[in-house]
Amino acid sequence: MAIVEAAKSFCYFILAGLCEIGGGYLVWLWLREAKPIGYGLAGAMVLVLYGVIPTLQPAHFGRVYAAYGGIFIVLSILWGWKVDRIAPDRFDIIGGLVALAGVAIIMYWPRSC
Repeated sequence: MAIVEAAKSFCYFILAGLCEIGGGYLVWLWLREAKPIGYGLAGAMVLVLYGVIPTLQPAHFGRVYAAYGGIFIVLSILWGWKVDRIAPDRFDIIGGLVALAGVAIIMYWPRSC
C-alpha cells in the first residue's frame, strides 16, 4: 500500500471513530443527561455517517472492522481525557499503543498476495 493511500485510510479511520464516538455521545446526552431530542437525532445522523465512512477503505469488511477496533480504543481514551477530563494512566497508554500496533499489522503490513 502506498504511503498516500495509507494516510488516506488512516484519516478515514479517524473520521469514522469521531463519528461513532461523537454520535454515541450525543445519544448518551439525550438519554442519560435529559438533553432535548435534537441531540438524539443529531447523534443518529452522525452514527449513520459512521456506517458509511468505512466503505471508503481499500480493504475488505472484516479487515477494516478488525483494524478499526484498535483506532476506536485510542480515540475512546483520548475522548475520555479531553471531554470527560479523565486522564489516561500508563496502562491506558500502553494498551492504546498495543492496539495501534495491531492496526498497523492488520491494515498496512505488506502482504505477498
